[in-house]
Amino acid sequence: MEKDREILAGLQTGPGERAFWELQFYRRYEYFIGQGCRKYRLSTEDSFSAYSDALLSAIQNIAGGRFDGSCSLKTYLFKIFSNKCIDQIRKNAMNKATVHHSVASPELLTQLSDKARSAVELLIHRNKIETLREYMGKLGEKCRELLLHFEDGFSDKDIAEKMDYNSPAVVKTTRLRCIERLRELMKDTLKTI
Repeated sequence: MEKDREILAGLQTGPGERAFWELQFYRRYEYFIGQGCRKYRLSTEDSFSAYSDALLSAIQNIAGGRFDGSCSLKTYLFKIFSNKCIDQIRKNAMNKATVHHSVASPELLTQLSDKARSAVELLIHRNKIETLREYMGKLGEKCRELLLHFEDGFSDKDIAEKMDYNSPAVVKTTRLRCIERLRELMKDTLKTI
């Protein structure tokens, strides 16, 4: 309980000092990730994503003075985490449903000669790459740089050092958020391609 009070006070300080307390908060309840895997049957990545989202929401509420202290810090975070896990389950279910409604390749494409089919497939591939580049441009410099480093094979640890992030875990969380933002931007376009 004493440690919770320290974390609460630390999260309400300025951004420079708050980073230390955010890391303490993250580590203190990091075991929630395993509980998300067991209780909600999420993959480790999905549970980590739910935990990261819950942690960020809790930090914003605490820093903004919206946490009233009517329950323990652990209980508060776990409530948010549980909701994020349920959101993740719904999101996964929706993604699975959309996979089954994918557009079949046009019948005409199968009727083309191999050479013509290859040319059409190449044009479709180039169009997808151009679309991806266009939306990457809309992401913002930091997200774009992080995703390009990751695509080039840099580990989260390397990226943390290269881009001055606090830890590889922060890089992973940021990367997942950037990818999610990119998916949201491209959502309507991907349906038509």
